[in-house]
Amino acid sequence: MTDSTRSRPLSPFDSAMAWIENERPALLFDGSTRDDWRRWRRLFESRLRELLGRFPTPVPPDPEVLEVGDCGDYVREKVVFDTERYVSAVAYVLVPKGLAPGERRPGVLAAHGHGRGKADICGVADTPEEEAHIAALNYDYACQFVRRGYVVIAPDWRGFGERRSPAEWARQGRDPCNVNYMAHGYLGHHLLTLQIWDGMCALDYLQARPEVDPERLGVAGLSFGGTMTTYLTALDPRVKVACISGYLSTVAGDGMTMRGLGNFCGAQYMPGLLTIGDIPEVAGLIAPRPLVIEMGELDTCFVIDDMRAAYERLERIYKAADASDNLIADVHPGAHQWSGQKAFGWFERVLGAMEAGPVPE
Repeated sequence: MTDSTRSRPLSPFDSAMAWIENERPALLFDGSTRDDWRRWRRLFESRLRELLGRFPTPVPPDPEVLEVGDCGDYVREKVVFDTERYVSAVAYVLVPKGLAPGERRPGVLAAHGHGRGKADICGVADTPEEEAHIAALNYDYACQFVRRGYVVIAPDWRGFGERRSPAEWARQGRDPCNVNYMAHGYLGHHLLTLQIWDGMCALDYLQARPEVDPERLGVAGLSFGGTMTTYLTALDPRVKVACISGYLSTVAGDGMTMRGLGNFCGAQYMPGLLTIGDIPEVAGLIAPRPLVIEMGELDTCFVIDDMRAAYERLERIYKAADASDNLIADVHPGAHQWSGQKAFGWFERVLGAMEAGPVPE
């Protein structure tokens, strides 16, 4: 005779929810002091890197400028450079006009989200529909940064823009991000790891530009661009300030509900994340560096209640790191879109006068 009161999870959804309800990630931050934070940070970063798996072997970038365009108050170059033995990356580099001989400006990596890749955030549109999409998301933040005096690099991530795989590869309605993830898995890599690696190589290239001060670098991005901003800034100490827009949330909370992990895909999937923590803990590795979190009250992709809950966890980490003044939220009345209302001011203060200490609101 069986116990009819026992729950027997059968579907993958049921088993995942049962695991979340009954298990606790091993490295959730529950400390309160700077020493607690230091110990946690060392352990969490080490375990996160283990879960990301192996990174590619470095190669000479061998950069090449493919195009140069005059955009009025700035110049837009299209560049290509190698990131590993069998891979090249393509990016737009936006350079302000009017630089004095030998002048070096801060550099920003602008990370795109889902869509047309670097073209969207650089305001490159060929149709009225593309123009409307960029306007609706306030999506051309690479242009907004260069017009504020930064040298900006906007790479295409793997699977986007000029780095898309053939449509036939993801036939019959399959998600191309998931197909790309599985293909790289056969080769021994996680796709997110490779995206982070390409971001680090893009920062290498940006640092080497003669117009860029290599000590003054920032990263910003919306949605999947927020994913890339989170992981790249967490794992690359060269980044001095960042803005995560429309991404900070939790996988175990809103992400694993009946919405079906709709906000995540093979391009940004972090293997084993819930065994050690969640997205707020990854963002916590950025502490004590200045960080802006943008949250749209009408966002239906990453919902505001879950974003607020994730932000509270991140606040605890920054407080323990004695860096509460270096974390700020821009809760704006919009939807899933870039704001910039607080981010631009923070980037200016940090990258313009890094020695000034904590950044005021």
